[in-house]
This record gives sequence, structure tokens and C-alpha cells, in this order.
Amino acid sequence: MPDKFTTLSSDLYEYLVTHRSERDPVLAALIKETEALGPVSMMQIAPEQGAFMTILTRAIGARSAVEVGTFTGYSALCVARGLPDDGHLLCCDVNEEWTSIGRRHWEKAGVAKKIELRLGSGVDTLRSLPADAQFDIGFVDADKPNYHNYYEEILRRLRPNGLILFDNVLWMGQVLDAATTDESTRALRELNEFIIADRRVEAVMLPVADGLTIVRKRAADERV
Repeated sequence: MPDKFTTLSSDLYEYLVTHRSERDPVLAALIKETEALGPVSMMQIAPEQGAFMTILTRAIGARSAVEVGTFTGYSALCVARGLPDDGHLLCCDVNEEWTSIGRRHWEKAGVAKKIELRLGSGVDTLRSLPADAQFDIGFVDADKPNYHNYYEEILRRLRPNGLILFDNVLWMGQVLDAATTDESTRALRELNEFIIADRRVEAVMLPVADGLTIVRKRAADERV
């Protein structure tokens, strides 16, 4: 079977990005302000990924969401846009300076009332939640060595058919480079292999931005 993918040139990528229906001036302003931070701005998710996350949040009828790793708030704004007016997004991050940028743009976008930001260890924040807390969708884009911890803590609180999205699962191709053995790369490799063997879920990895894995929690009668 021939390779079923299209290699993106800069021009083709620009074509891809412009062909989305989302035209949010607040998101555009947030991109510009984040870019002014310099190289660290690479941590912001891609615009097509944000549009995809908004659509996905709406499509599954999500009302309760959680995000680990908020940075300047772009992904949170995208998810919040997909939630109903009475929806709730819990954001976990450790950096007050970067998340303050997000707070301002959430206010401008009119979604701040949907978002609760907790600063501190993401693992500790998740573990402090009630056992019966329930999410419809989760997004993880934080420190890679803790990805598995985030997975377990969110999965136990995820409703059947709920989704968890993991960012950076291709890690700029380093997941295939045997010479790369740093902790973050090892953690991503291990999680990628663990998820596809985990009978509690089904998953697909997509070549969106730096790789995006979508995990669906199976209902109890689906597990074999």
C-alpha cells in the first residue's frame, strides 16, 4: 500500500491554515502577543489544531473539560469556545506570567466565566479533585515526564466515550530517533506504546502539528 499522506510545503501549510471557518480576532491577537515572547512561543498550539479542538468539543457535546498546560491560553480559549454557556473548563498550569496573558484574552472573548485556572502542580491539582468529578474532554500539553500521570488521573474522571487529547506525541520526530534518550522523549515513547495496549480506551494518533493522539474511553461493556 502506498504512503497515504501529503508532505506539507510552507505554501501548502498556509493554504491548509487559511481554509478553516474560524475567524476569531481575539485568537489572532493572542497569537501576535505570544509571538512577541520569542522562541518560547513555539509552545502555543497551531491554529488549525485549535480550530479542530473547538469543533471536537462541540461535536461531542462537552460540558466539562480539563486542560493541563495552559501557557498563554490559546488552547483554553479554543476549548472554551466549544463549550456551552454553562460549561466549565479547569486549566492547570504553573506560570502566572504566561497565564495572565490568557486571562486577558479570555475576558475579551467573553469566555472567562467558563474557565477556572489553578496554578500549581498539575498532578497535585488533579489528585485533589473529588473521585466523582467527571470530564467530557481533556487536553494535555505540559511536562512530558508526567504525561502518564495526567493520563491516569484524567481517565479515572472521564465519562465513557469522553476524550483525552495529547499534544506533541511525535516530538519533532525524536520518538523514532534511537539516539535521543532524554527523559521527555522516553516518556512520550512509553506513553504512546502504553495507550495502544490499554484496553480501557481506543486511540488514534494524527499528524496534526507535532502529533496529536485522541483517546476515547470505552464503556465498561466494550472492554475485552
